[in-house]
Amino acid sequence: MTATYRVNIWAVVRHAGRRRYGVRWKTDNREHSEWYATKRLAESFRSDLLRAQRAGEAFEIASGLPVSLARQRNSRTLLEVATAYVDWLWTSDAPPNTRKGAVTNLAAAVPLFVRQLDHVPDREVAQRLLSTRLLPVPQRRIELSPADRAVATWLARASRPINELADEIAASELLLGLGKSVTGRSVTTATWDKRRAVLHRAVEFARASGWTDTNPLTGRRHLARHTGPQVVDPRVVVNPAQARQLLAAVTYVQGRRRRDRNRGARLHAFFACLYYGGLRPGEAQNLRTTDLDLPPDGWGRLLLVGSRTEVSASYYAPPGARHQDRPLKRRSAEEVRPVPIPPDLVTILRDHIAEFPPAPDGRLFVATESGGSIPWSVYSRIWADARAIGLSPVQEASPLARRPYDLRHAALSSWLAAGVPPTEVAARAGNSVKVLLTVYAKCLADQQDTYNDRISGLLDS
Repeated sequence: MTATYRVNIWAVVRHAGRRRYGVRWKTDNREHSEWYATKRLAESFRSDLLRAQRAGEAFEIASGLPVSLARQRNSRTLLEVATAYVDWLWTSDAPPNTRKGAVTNLAAAVPLFVRQLDHVPDREVAQRLLSTRLLPVPQRRIELSPADRAVATWLARASRPINELADEIAASELLLGLGKSVTGRSVTTATWDKRRAVLHRAVEFARASGWTDTNPLTGRRHLARHTGPQVVDPRVVVNPAQARQLLAAVTYVQGRRRRDRNRGARLHAFFACLYYGGLRPGEAQNLRTTDLDLPPDGWGRLLLVGSRTEVSASYYAPPGARHQDRPLKRRSAEEVRPVPIPPDLVTILRDHIAEFPPAPDGRLFVATESGGSIPWSVYSRIWADARAIGLSPVQEASPLARRPYDLRHAALSSWLAAGVPPTEVAARAGNSVKVLLTVYAKCLADQQDTYNDRISGLLDS
């Protein structure tokens, strides 16, 4: 925006026509005019210009308006900003899960930043409508029911301009509201962080689009909340004996149909990659035979080149796509992450390839019927069955290795406990050292007695 203080404002002029009264003025060397049906309206607008000039306010050269008036005219509501931001994500070919995250989190924010009008819809109804119909681009062409149309109209009328976020109270109320679910219960810190981050990016998009001069959310957080990486709950981390026990239990998981008798065995190597290699599930799904170095003896190596992520809603991805190949987390598409793997995993992978031939494109882990990647729902159900087989009832009821991802937590924790330098652990895991020490620096279960003995020995020396 280019502004100037060189402003000339002339008297109201009259011309023939429906809008016969005109206000004419000049900013720098550019002339401007606005026309009104009545002289009173024209004089009112001219008074606004004069008031801004006398107050020493700069005028935009392009529009001719005082900066404050231009900002007011150019303002967008949070609903309009959210819609435009989602449009941009679709046209810029953002990954499907990025689109989904933006839609889900903005749908939670928009109903919280509204004016107090009559006939307020239920927040859950408004949030559902935003996330399933109003924000996802492919869904907008579907005709709304009369009830949904009424909610959509109310949201359009009630949504507040984003410039009002500059008000301390308004911004604080919105951030506090992000911490509650539609039922009124507090959301997790991770959920709040995601909602706040997506909202901040949307308002930053509005700033870059010229709809607001600043991003009022920059540097503003709910002080009662911890922000940053979430620390792993030590209760989920298995020790080596428990990990081996669970991996063995996976091979005993069978389906009801005869052809599913190897249901668990097919994924034994998949879960082993998470524990012995510290891989993320998406990285293991993307493993191909060309990524493996499996010598007959000793340690081997995996060369990770990407991740295969699942898309949960079809309208976030191209037609027919259920998975998307992506670069490694926070890496460029060309980067490769080498991961040394112990002999145990080398043997497991060699046996897996011999028993379960890879897909035509070389992928190791393939859905038996579709030939695509294995859905999260499938491998999570197999893992739940393995926990029931490999753990005691008390352990199964506990958080111990509740999710497949907890095997990665156990891997990184065990490497740190073994004395591997954090820089090396971070390189193998694909994390920064800061995140590693914040999130994964947890000792194995039953290790406190060992450390207590070491400290006692030092004190007694």
